[in-house]
Parts: sequence; structure tokens; C-alpha cells
Amino acid sequence: MAESDDQDSKTEEPTEKKLRDEMDRGSVPVSREASIFVSFACLMLIAAFIIRNGALGLAAALQTFFDSAAGLRLEDGFDATGVLGLLIMPIVRFAIPIFVILCFAGVAASLAQNPFQVVLNRIQPDFSRISPSQGWNRILGSQGRIEFLKSVLKFLAVGLLVFVLLKAQQDHVVNAMFIEPNAVPDMILGVVMRILAAISIATALLTCADLFWTRYHWRQRLRMSRQDVKDEIKQAEGDPLIKMKLRSLALDRARKRMMASIPRATLVIANPTHYAIALRYVREEGGAPMVLAKGTDLIALKIREIAEENMIPVIEDKALARSMYNSVEVDHPIPAEFYRAVAELIHFLHARNSRRAVGK
Repeated sequence: MAESDDQDSKTEEPTEKKLRDEMDRGSVPVSREASIFVSFACLMLIAAFIIRNGALGLAAALQTFFDSAAGLRLEDGFDATGVLGLLIMPIVRFAIPIFVILCFAGVAASLAQNPFQVVLNRIQPDFSRISPSQGWNRILGSQGRIEFLKSVLKFLAVGLLVFVLLKAQQDHVVNAMFIEPNAVPDMILGVVMRILAAISIATALLTCADLFWTRYHWRQRLRMSRQDVKDEIKQAEGDPLIKMKLRSLALDRARKRMMASIPRATLVIANPTHYAIALRYVREEGGAPMVLAKGTDLIALKIREIAEENMIPVIEDKALARSMYNSVEVDHPIPAEFYRAVAELIHFLHARNSRRAVGK
């Protein structure tokens, strides 16, 4: 019941990351029917292009062997090995092309469904595979029942098809008793070709349906709950709470660094309590005035407090402070449109300092 409830909660389609992770682990949708279809198709091609010439060559080689059997030496084990080689080599030459074609077809059927990849986890020992309980679960589970049903339907369909074809060829089989013996192999080959062609067509239809079902069932098995999707987003992008905390720490460090640079300022432009901007301008350093700090409300009051403690002039200019605040960045020079206004303030401070120096 718990497993059913858990499956019901998985209402979301698998994400690309989920699909990619499954493929990296070697869990990919594979249709067994595709390999069977390719095998039957290759058998049909073998019967059409290889069997006839190969069988004639094999028959000729065996006939030569048996005709010369009386002249073969069999005095020791080496002679027996040589005789066996003469008998086996024609059979091997006949069977190797068939074996190679079938192996190549099986590999090609797998590569056509999924790209080649090496997954070491798939070849590691898994003791659950030899567990009787796990084995019965695989056999009697939903997937096992589906595979059994598919096998039964496939067996019935192919069996019925072969029966119909053999029934249709009944007259040819009866007439085989009255034809030349040399023509019997060709007749049998023709019957086999028709059977293989029909089975290949039927298997092709089953393969198309199985490919669709296999991929559909694979995606259904990988469906995710909403919580799974949220956890994956957190894993990919980071926990929002942690990111918020890190951002807060970064802002706090930047604020402390900004406050520590205020004693180096030349002047502070303020809007009595709401805005404050600390600027540094030293002619010998060159360049435009540099913004050392800026802030609003409590931070603005703190900037003014530090400036007053360090005898830094605080000039109240509401319009300039408000317009500069949204246009300047800390540790950057002021924009060109504020050069004139700031230059007038700096000139005013220099003139005031000069008058004080002369008065003293």
C-alpha cells in the first residue's frame, strides 16, 4: 500500500538531469524485440545469400573428405588431429560468416536504441541478483508479469503465423516426394525463406510496439514527486536559505570594509538624515573623485558619525545627495555629470581652509 501511495505521488515528468543521471548509470530503455527482429532479418538474408553457396561448398568439401577417407592415415594422435581438422575446417568456414553477421546484428540493434557507453557499475557484483526473494519479486512483479504476457502473445502470434504458412505449403511438401532429389533443398530453402520473411514482418510490428512501450514505461518509472523536483533544484542551484545567509555575510563584510575607508574621505555629501556619500579627492592622486561609501538612513547616520569623528567636512546638499546616490557605485569614480557640482564643493572647501590658515 505504501509503495502504491509513493508511486501515486510521483506526478511530475522526469527532469533532464534525472534522465541523464539514469543513462550515466546504464539504466536505459532497451527493447528485446529489436534484437530478435534484427536476428530474424539477418537469418533471412543469410538464407538468401549465404546458405545456398555455403552449403554447396560444405557439401563438396565433405564429399571430397569421405571419398578420400580410405587413404587417410590414423596411426597416432597427430594423424587423428589432422583428420579432424580436415573435417572441421569446412564446417568452420561455413559457420563463421553466419556467426559474425548475427553478432554484428545484435550489437547494431543495441547501438541503434542507445549510444555506446562504458558503465562499470553494471558489471560490479550484485548479490541481490542471486537472492531467491529478489528473484521471485522480479519474476512475479508487475514488470515480470508484463514480460510474461508479452512472451505468451509473441509465441502465440508467431506460432499461428508459422502454422498458417506451413498449411499453405502443404501441397508443395507433398509434391516433394515426386520431384528430383537435387531440387528438394531449393524447395526447403524457399519454404524457410517465406517463413522467415513472415516472422520478420510480424516481429517488426511487435518491435515498434515494444519500443514505444519500453520508453514509455522507462519514463513512467522515473517520474518524480514535487518534493523530488524541489530537492533537485536545491541541489543544482543551492539551498535558498544558505545562499541568503552567504549573501548577507558578503554584504556585511562589504559594509565593514566601506566603513573602514571613510576616514580617508575628503568630504561627505549628505541629505541631513536620509542619504550620505563619502568622496575622496586628492589632486596628486589624479583622476575623478572616488566614492568610498554611501548609505541611507542608519548607514547614512553612521557615515556622518565617522566623518565627524575624523574631522571630515559634511556638506548638506539635499538635491545633489539624492541624485548622486542612485548613480554612483562604491570604489568607483563619480559619473561625469557630477564633476561640476562636486568640483564647486571641493573648491569651496579649499577656499575655506585657505581662509582659516590665513586667519591663524
